[in-house]
Amino acid sequence: MKAAVLREFGPVENFEIVEVPTPKASFREVLVKVIATSVNPLDFQVRRGDYKNELSLPVITGHDVSGEIVEVGPGVENFKVGDQVYYTPEIFKGQGSYAQYHIAHESIIGLKPKNLSHLEAATLPLAAGTAWEMLVTRAQLRINQSILIHGGAGGVGIPAIQIAKAMGAVVFTTARKVHHQFLLELGADHVIDYENENYIDAIQQLTSGNGVDVVIDTLGGNTLSDSGLVLSQLGQVVTLVDIEKPQNLIHAWGKNATYHFVFTRQSRNKLNELTKLVESGKLRPVVNKVFPLSEIGQAHSLLEFKKGDENFFGKIGIEIRQPNG
Repeated sequence: MKAAVLREFGPVENFEIVEVPTPKASFREVLVKVIATSVNPLDFQVRRGDYKNELSLPVITGHDVSGEIVEVGPGVENFKVGDQVYYTPEIFKGQGSYAQYHIAHESIIGLKPKNLSHLEAATLPLAAGTAWEMLVTRAQLRINQSILIHGGAGGVGIPAIQIAKAMGAVVFTTARKVHHQFLLELGADHVIDYENENYIDAIQQLTSGNGVDVVIDTLGGNTLSDSGLVLSQLGQVVTLVDIEKPQNLIHAWGKNATYHFVFTRQSRNKLNELTKLVESGKLRPVVNKVFPLSEIGQAHSLLEFKKGDENFFGKIGIEIRQPNG
C-alpha cells in the first residue's frame, strides 16, 4: 500500500510517499480501506517533533479515518466486511491514517453517518470527538447553562458550537469579524470580535456581570489565567492546549472554579453519539479545502501557517486514492 511516511521530524518536506506492507488484522481488529482522512493541529505538532519522545521513526501519522472494512480479525463481534466506518486511530500507538489501509481495534470505531460522504466524515472523529469529550464527558454541560468557546471558527470550535447548542446551552464564541455570520448560522448566540473587542469586557456586558458557566479553551496563551475573569461562581474551564508556562489562577480561585485538561480518548460510544447528532441534522462538518495524499505537505502548511488564506476556517480533508481508483 502507499503511505505518507515521516522519516525525520521537522518540515513538510520530510514526508515521503512510498510503498509499505499492508497490515493484517489480529484479534478483535479490522482492516479498513482508508477513503479519506484529514489534517488537525495535532498532525503538524507531531510532524515537527512536539511529541518526538512518544514516537519511533520512521512513522505513518494521521488521526482521522473514514473508510470501508475489508477484513475482520478473529473475535470481531460488532462489524463485518463492507461496513462503512469512521474513527480516530489510537494516538501515539501504531500506524496513523496517512495510508491506503489502516488496522483498528473494533472498540474505537463507529459506523459512518449515512448522510455524510467519506470526505466529510473524515473531518469529524478527532475534532468533534474532542469537543464531545470537553463538553459532555468533562464539563457535563446542562441545558440553559452558558458557555464561552474560544476560537469558534477552528477545527474543534465549529463542532463545539453545534454540540453545545444541541445540548441547550447559551453559546458565546470568539472569532474574526469575517466569520461572525457563519458562526451565528451554525448556532452561536453571541460572537465576539477578538481582534477589536476585549472578550472579558464583552462577556461581562453580555451576561450582566454574571459570567459564563463553562469556558472552552482551544487557544492557549493567557486563556487559563484570564478565564477566572469571565467565569460564574462554580464555573468550569476545559482546555485541550499544552501548558507551556506557569499560569496565575488567582481569579479562578475566587470563583471556586474547576479546571479540566483534556487529551481526547477513543470510544465507539462517543462516535455513536456524534453519528446521532449528524443524522438528526444537529451537527455538520465544515470542509474548507481538499488535497490528495500526495500533497499532504501542502495541507500541513496551510493549516499550520495559513499561508495565502488568513481567513481560513473549518477542516482540511485528504482524499486517499486506492489502486483501482
